Amino acid sequence: MFGYEASYEEVWLARQNAIAKIYGDWDESYNQLGRYFNALQTFIPGTIVDLQTRPFDVGNSLDVVFHQVFWSCPSCIKAFKHCKPLISVDATHLVGKYSGILLIAIAQDGNGNLLPVAFAIVEKEDTDSWFFFLTNLRRHVAPQPDILIISNNHPAIKAALERDGSGWHHDAYCIRHIASNFGTKFKNNVAKEHVVKAAYSKTQAQAQYHIDLIRSEDSRTSQAMMEWIQELEPHKWLQHRDEGRRYGHMTTHLSQCYNAVLKGTCDIPVCAIVKCTYHRLNALFIILGQEAQAQISAGQIFSKFLLKAIQANRSGTRHMHVTSYDRATLIFIVHEITRTSTSSQSKFQVNLEHRRCDCGCFQALHYP
Repeated sequence: MFGYEASYEEVWLARQNAIAKIYGDWDESYNQLGRYFNALQTFIPGTIVDLQTRPFDVGNSLDVVFHQVFWSCPSCIKAFKHCKPLISVDATHLVGKYSGILLIAIAQDGNGNLLPVAFAIVEKEDTDSWFFFLTNLRRHVAPQPDILIISNNHPAIKAALERDGSGWHHDAYCIRHIASNFGTKFKNNVAKEHVVKAAYSKTQAQAQYHIDLIRSEDSRTSQAMMEWIQELEPHKWLQHRDEGRRYGHMTTHLSQCYNAVLKGTCDIPVCAIVKCTYHRLNALFIILGQEAQAQISAGQIFSKFLLKAIQANRSGTRHMHVTSYDRATLIFIVHEITRTSTSSQSKFQVNLEHRRCDCGCFQALHYP
């Protein structure tokens, strides 16, 4: 512009100075963290904060510097009690003047809305950092029994979950990350697609079908691919083996959550990041609250998400014949007159009392 060509370094420095003018000084932001969290805990009782520092030598004296922090809002903690009993966790890099990692926990309600329930800023993504985050998450946000945690199978997360005292007993893998790792290693898009389809399959027969197709791929690589797959614990990546704990959720949903709450926050000072999460969550709760109140006022019993699923299922009933097998135990036999499913099976037993169907959908999704 105007005949002057700026270097990358000049543009970067100018950008950092502009961000500092808008959001505050980068260095002072770390000092503001403690004061801001104290204010949140004073005026919003129930706010959870675990701010940790570490000693730092300054000449002949000893000072402290920021190490890591975990925080969660009371509204998120209360809301999670009404969400599905699962949490996705993921991480994203901070790319401002100082590096770091933002850890996030994401829940989902019965209407399909994503809700960030806890955050942490740590120096690096390692076992200790994840243990710090996961133990706080378990202690303060998700103490309920049998909560499932979905992650990207990062070695640090796996080690943190297995460490004594983590408090977590059920975990599963994000299939998007599993497929990405498989594709990176074997460069086989066809086999990668079968990995995804096997993971999403709701019955043993469907999953085995796709696994057998992987086994029948190029003999030079199929054995290595099968060995890689066999190293994965079945109940952590195959939907039909998870005992319904996933509620059909196969990924961590980080990208959607990032757009809703975190967009534009990973390159600003740390205290500004915390403020953004608070204000954006507040706006999100107002919107979702208004939507929920409107549905209740309209006399809706089920969520919009479930109503849509029920309507979609009803549209396929004209292709089915239902026989009451045992009214006392609520057992029915469903015959597909015209094939509507991808399964080779055309006859299914539905047990409403035990919430089971031969197709596997009832067990996986928790609605028929």
